[in-house]
This record gives sequence, structure tokens and C-alpha cells, in this order.
Amino acid sequence: MIIMMLLIFVVFYFFMIRPQTKKQKEIQKQREAMKKGDKVVTAGGIYGEIKEVQENAFIITVSKDVTLKVSKESVYADVADATQAAAQQEKK
Repeated sequence: MIIMMLLIFVVFYFFMIRPQTKKQKEIQKQREAMKKGDKVVTAGGIYGEIKEVQENAFIITVSKDVTLKVSKESVYADVADATQAAAQQEKK
């Protein structure tokens, strides 16, 4: 019985826990690499462009006269922008 429970834990670790931690590390690296001018999407679905990078937050421009201060944890790279950046990296 103990061997069966251990086997279940190992399966959960390799198929659920490990991939999730890898994904979190990748997202964290993307956030650290973000700079002024990058296009982003917030967790709430708001698209914008980074105007300023602060220690724990980004100031993003949503439209001409609208800026928002959002936590770094709630910001993701814009998929289209990230795809273009990855393609440019591969060409180099």
C-alpha cells in the first residue's frame, strides 16, 4: 500500500507539479526582462505598453491619456509581441 501511494506521488510530481514550476520560472524571467516600450497584457485582460518600470510595479499606457499602475505579478508579455521577439532572436 505504501509503495502504491509513493508511486502516485511520483506520477503527480512529474506530470503536474514539475511542469507548473517550470512555467512559473519562465513567466518570472519574462517579467524581469520587460522594459519600457514592451507591449503587455494584464491578468484582467487590459492591453497596454510599458511606460515605466518600477521595483514592484509597471506603469502602462492604455491609450493616449490613460496610464495605469499595475503589479508586476499581474502582467504578461503580449503573445503577438513575444512571438515577434522570439522570431527576431532566432534570426540572429
